[in-house]
Amino acid sequence: RSSQTCHVTYSQACSVWGQSPVVSVRPRTAAVKLGETVSFTCRVTSGSQPLQLEWKRTNNQPLGGFCYADLATLMWFQSVFVDAEPPKVRVTPSGPLSVRAGESVTLECRVTGKPRPSISWTKQGGEAELVSTTTDTTASLQVTVLSAEDAGIFVCRAQSREGLAEGRVELRLEGGASQSVALPFTILCNWVYSLSHYYFPLFFPGSPTPGISWSKLRAPLPWQHKVNGGILTLNNVGRQDSGQYICNATSALGFSEAYVQLEVDSPPYTTTLTEETVARPGDALRLQCLAHGSHPIRFRWTRVGGASMPPGAETTKDGLLKIAQLKVTDSGTYKCVATNHVGSSEALTKVTVRGASNSGKT
Repeated sequence: RSSQTCHVTYSQACSVWGQSPVVSVRPRTAAVKLGETVSFTCRVTSGSQPLQLEWKRTNNQPLGGFCYADLATLMWFQSVFVDAEPPKVRVTPSGPLSVRAGESVTLECRVTGKPRPSISWTKQGGEAELVSTTTDTTASLQVTVLSAEDAGIFVCRAQSREGLAEGRVELRLEGGASQSVALPFTILCNWVYSLSHYYFPLFFPGSPTPGISWSKLRAPLPWQHKVNGGILTLNNVGRQDSGQYICNATSALGFSEAYVQLEVDSPPYTTTLTEETVARPGDALRLQCLAHGSHPIRFRWTRVGGASMPPGAETTKDGLLKIAQLKVTDSGTYKCVATNHVGSSEALTKVTVRGASNSGKT
């Protein structure tokens, strides 16, 4: 028998035989310890006195303990036992653990108890709850030790209304408080554009100071590149220099990488599939305009000299000009202009409509 406290709410029915008396039950609820005695009183507050008072459970099961009854009062005494269990904690690995600088370790806290306890991890000397991966019965905490400040005593706490339990494990840094590490390196890579040059600056703390090298994913670095103090500089960049650049920081304690994406924007370079087209009246015309450059690219067809476009002329999003039936007056020079957020360029094509139509008309 345990001395822990449990909360028990009773909803037994007090049945009365007689002429509809009014009854009350006191107390409605009770908080008792395991093994203690609890009593409830069913009292007639008004109406006719009943011949008998009887206690029942809501499921009509017999009551334990013993009863006392008279015409107005029934008292029931019973020792109360509940299925409760205080929290228990087991932390693995048990520790103390010696961890090398830059090494990570996972601490697992496994708990039992009824009702199910809440689980949390903290570091001794701090109040903030640490971020952990939890299930109903476990909480896993991953700790990376970069310096002596990251070591210490970690506490797993399990708590329910039945009590509180704690488990502790100590992490120690190999080599003592003077040992430090630059891993994982804090590498901040971004590009800064100025006067046709691209700079990729780096910032990395730690001791020993890491060595820095640059590479390009699936391609060599541009031949005009320079690396000085961890800064990569690209001169006279073009679209061919677009891609992902990789910074690698290495020391005697390990290595780390960071990535930066470079996209070099360029204005469109515009061409047409044909420079000159000869057709007969009534023919359908299709002129394709092509452009290379940074997307999105917009296309627009016009006629040189200010003449209006033929009725029914249609331009698609990919630069195709369509005229369903040509006329002799549709002859002339047509201009395609391709535009993006960097600039624009144009291409010309000449259209000549002559001779008899397909239907025999001129």
